[in-house]
Amino acid sequence: MPRILVVDDDAAILKLVSVILARAGHEVRTSSHPVEALDLLQVFTPELIISDVVMPYMTGLEFLEEVRKHDRFASLPFMLLSSHAERGDVRRGMNLGADDYLPKPFTPQDLTTAVDARMRRAGLGQQVGSNMEAKGLGTSQVLWKGVAVQWVSRKALELFFYLLEHKDVSSWEAAEALWPEKDEARASSLFHTTLHRLRKSLDNESVSSSNRRYTLSADLNPDYDVQRFELLAGQADQNRLGLEELRELIGLYGQFLPGVDSPWADEVRNRLEQKVLGILNLAAKLATEAGRAKDAAQFYQRSLSIDPLSESDWDGLARALENIGDPRARLAVRREAWWMSDLD
Repeated sequence: MPRILVVDDDAAILKLVSVILARAGHEVRTSSHPVEALDLLQVFTPELIISDVVMPYMTGLEFLEEVRKHDRFASLPFMLLSSHAERGDVRRGMNLGADDYLPKPFTPQDLTTAVDARMRRAGLGQQVGSNMEAKGLGTSQVLWKGVAVQWVSRKALELFFYLLEHKDVSSWEAAEALWPEKDEARASSLFHTTLHRLRKSLDNESVSSSNRRYTLSADLNPDYDVQRFELLAGQADQNRLGLEELRELIGLYGQFLPGVDSPWADEVRNRLEQKVLGILNLAAKLATEAGRAKDAAQFYQRSLSIDPLSESDWDGLARALENIGDPRARLAVRREAWWMSDLD
């Protein structure tokens, strides 16, 4: 599924472009601010960027200049949108490395035709950014060049994600984290065996070592869903995401590496759980303020499915259900979970 980043300070245009491209089969990420988009590019590698030209704080042309400063984005297809399609802007954009220019207003067909043409011209063989996706939320899967990695052992996969989380580790740190019940000699032996299996699952250069410290090769540069989730969670903390964006972010969440039983994985789960609870609380607040009590109730219920002891969430759920006349409000008041039945 081709991935596209859309940047525009106009919320209506951002939503329109996102809907059109999603219906056309693209994976779309959006940003209302170029600086935020630059942060997003650290964890999301698109195959095309579409950016408005006229934006406050940083124009689309300045954004393009910043993108092109990074070697891995030097040839990334970039399309400009503007309602002020003056020749000077067009010429400067092309000189800076823009690949296409689409004037506003445009029809859905104008947009999809331009995007399809740009993708065809980019060529199927072009390699942009990372060829690897690491998925640890709700699953434990690594895709390399679109194909699922066949791990020699389950522990090799766990070591891969441990290295993703901790970047640079000693052999003992990794051994103690993955085999805490083993003595030092046995844990060290298991680490080196598992490291060999990890390299066999990927390639011999997939893990670099220096002075008995180990790190994933910079050439892999995986798109890591946990890193993306936490970046967006940080934007939510800064009140930079709207209700629908929060809903999408909540949809990204899932238990970290289900089936992995290690203290280090539990630490990551706890960290992510606290972040999603904060996001759910914010989403419930925004939904309530917007008069969308049913949505608020769904967010409170989701939060309580994670932390059933939260009194504030029980109170919020009861109020939201009362506002929509749902008889389950009395169950919420009594702190009785009915989670066998979804809110619909």
